[in-house]
Amino acid sequence: MPRTESPAWFKSSYSNNGGQCIEVATDLTAIRDSKDPHGPVLNASPTSFAAFVAGVKTGKFGTSELR
Repeated sequence: MPRTESPAWFKSSYSNNGGQCIEVATDLTAIRDSKDPHGPVLNASPTSFAAFVAGVKTGKFGTSELR
């Protein structure tokens, strides 16, 4: 998977929920916790990430809050 020194991280336009969100770097297909920008990064293939987003949109993962 390609890597860059300074990925372009962004949050969803729906992330105005008090900081409980993730950030995504599309140039890497990388995911991180927005509250910990220097913490661990999860890398995913574009196909896997697209399947995850599709699952979220269809409610496959439920709607309950993480505790």
